[in-house]
Amino acid sequence: MGASSGRALDRVAASGLLVGAVFGLAGTLAGSPHVQACLWAIDSVGLVVAASLLALKYFRAGADIVAGGFLVFAIGEAVLLSGTAAGPSGSVPALAAGTALWAAALALISVPRQMPFWLRLLGVVGACLFAVTAARVYAGEALLPTSSPLPFFGYPFLVATLLGWAWVLMHESSPSGA
Repeated sequence: MGASSGRALDRVAASGLLVGAVFGLAGTLAGSPHVQACLWAIDSVGLVVAASLLALKYFRAGADIVAGGFLVFAIGEAVLLSGTAAGPSGSVPALAAGTALWAAALALISVPRQMPFWLRLLGVVGACLFAVTAARVYAGEALLPTSSPLPFFGYPFLVATLLGWAWVLMHESSPSGA
């Protein structure tokens, strides 16, 4: 892959990550279930695109575990997208499956030493919080996507991780970061 196509992939993926972070956070804070569903749908599409491109990028670079993590993240995000239109209570099965996949993905991406330490730490904390969220739903607890403390307090770690991945991409693709 040429340098210019690599930079284009990085820019598109970073844009998808930013869209996911901004619209995901906005959806979490939205008061209307319909607005929330629309914001989360946009968030999910951006993240599926970004994670798919990042899976390709890291696979080509020989970082197979990280690539697999981004592939699992894209699948998890697609599962979450499938429940978005059902509203908060109707999306609980997708929430359980999606957060379980997020947890696995964040661990796969964060454990190898591909990313900066601070970003890996954010990802591991997010993985733990989403694993607990999924386990609680599968154990029969009635958690909604906006329930507090979890999954609500897991989202800031996810958003910070997404922004960190975007930062890494833009730093790598800048002339001074190459």
